[in-house]
Amino acid sequence: MPDSTPPPALAAIVPGSWAAWRVALRPKTLWIATIPVVVATCLAWSLAGAFDVAVAAIALAAAVLMQVVTNLQNDVGYTERGGETGTRVGLPRATANGWLSVGAVRRAIVAAIVAAQIVALPLMIRGGWPIVLTSVSSTVSAWAYMGGPRPIAYTPFGELTVLLFFGLVAVGGTYYVLAGTIGIPALLTGAAIGSLAAAVLLVNNFRDRAHDATTGRRTLPVVLGVAGSHAAYALLLAAPFVLTGTIAWLAPSGWFALPLLALPPAARLVAAFRTAAPGPGLTGLMFRTVKLEIAFGALLSAAAVLHRAL
Repeated sequence: MPDSTPPPALAAIVPGSWAAWRVALRPKTLWIATIPVVVATCLAWSLAGAFDVAVAAIALAAAVLMQVVTNLQNDVGYTERGGETGTRVGLPRATANGWLSVGAVRRAIVAAIVAAQIVALPLMIRGGWPIVLTSVSSTVSAWAYMGGPRPIAYTPFGELTVLLFFGLVAVGGTYYVLAGTIGIPALLTGAAIGSLAAAVLLVNNFRDRAHDATTGRRTLPVVLGVAGSHAAYALLLAAPFVLTGTIAWLAPSGWFALPLLALPPAARLVAAFRTAAPGPGLTGLMFRTVKLEIAFGALLSAAAVLHRAL
């Protein structure tokens, strides 16, 4: 049995404090919502000459709020289903440890959903029914990830959901509301960013697969097994670089090959994932995957800006 004694930093958390809320909010993961909006904003200016800092800022705020809903729902939903046991090795949950009450987190979820809809209202007015549909579907997905009678997180479709909503929908929606249209390069960019976001979740689920199998969760790593998970991770990390080459060909601009500079660290991550020991060490690899998405997104954003400027 693993040692259930929390690290000193966690043992010192005061119930209801900001430190407790940070555990539930998981701010380090908010990059997953930020990168798609930044990339789409740069791409819209690069390919369509469309730029509006206010619209971009609103889209960013709405995207982050949607991830806040997902993170909070994940914390409280898992606790309510009794999925927190001594065998779990993942990041701590605030409600399971008694640092936040279920009621407080539920109220925060409602507040975040309302805030997201209010924030996104100017985008819905500007973009019409496609953005209304984007906002509604994103909200339902964020809640349904760990909410309802059959949460997405209990199925093998979590990674696909992340690819869709933190990739195609986030990039495509932001691009559309800025440019008033959407093309193949924007969709390919959404698929590339979403693939990296899905890889982050895959590592998270792979780390917890043994525990998840005992709690009724049929996540993708539980279904695929070790070898299948390794192959899926390699595919998710390779796909963005293939898609980037296609974008460079369609643009056409050699600047869009700039993200290939992130290919060596991606290859090292694939190798590290294959040899990683089971347990908490995979958390570090998960955050290295987040950093890869940040680097890829930064390079792609820079490529878009340089294509337009030069």
